[in-house]
Amino acid sequence: MSFVIPSVLWRRDPETEEIPLVFDSPHSGSHYPEDFRFSCPLETLRRAEDTYVDELYAAAPAHGATLIGALFPRSYLDPNRGVDDIDEALIDGKWPTPLAPSQNTRAGLGLVRRVARPSTPIYDRKLSVDEVLARIERCHVPYHRVLDETCTRLHGKYGTVWHINCHSMPSKRSARDIGRPADFVLGDRDGTTCAKEFTEFVTVVLRRRGYDVRINEIYKGVEIVKRQGRPAARRHSLQIEVDRSLYMDQKTLAKNSNFAQLQADITYLIEMLGHFARERR
Repeated sequence: MSFVIPSVLWRRDPETEEIPLVFDSPHSGSHYPEDFRFSCPLETLRRAEDTYVDELYAAAPAHGATLIGALFPRSYLDPNRGVDDIDEALIDGKWPTPLAPSQNTRAGLGLVRRVARPSTPIYDRKLSVDEVLARIERCHVPYHRVLDETCTRLHGKYGTVWHINCHSMPSKRSARDIGRPADFVLGDRDGTTCAKEFTEFVTVVLRRRGYDVRINEIYKGVEIVKRQGRPAARRHSLQIEVDRSLYMDQKTLAKNSNFAQLQADITYLIEMLGHFARERR
């Protein structure tokens, strides 16, 4: 069974015996709303997407897990930011509640992005308060509601829930990068959003498949794992970033020859996490 809110999100429910395991892909959406009215090139804007990440994890329902994905693009509104993480420089008018812009927001990458790249503004205008509030109500609120309701229901049924927040990362992540970039980066906000065994289990599975895996390196997890991760209450949330060069051309966004192998390895990870979750129900 699947559930869809048109232009906002989809949820694919387990196709076999249900387990308390949830995956979500908040940045793979590519439905660009008519009211976006961006002024930068679409091909530049699309590079912000976690292209194909929802496909990489597509096997989750076949292994008893739930898979959720956004349909709207992160450049329109980012569900992995707090609703107070807003760039005042982008707003025409006075925001009605206190704001708490993060370092990412000051760089133009907040709840509503100001730039597609450091030198490429997304808009040739400011956004009205009502316009941004409408995006929050239309996209941010239902995305978090569906994810939270799913995790809460499973937690209530099984006494625990294990959540994976799925992302991709560019090969070169900052000017400070030296040496070979990681294949995967796991983020648990320095051990605060899930049990240590969860992070360690994923690390071991991926390393045994031959991947370079690092923990909390640059990508520690943001709003989604912070909201869902309450390990003391047996609600565990872990972010996974995968290097885009492993499966796609980062300029053309075309799948490369390794896509099928990476998808198979992630499917194996899903299968192993299924065993992990069943043993801990």
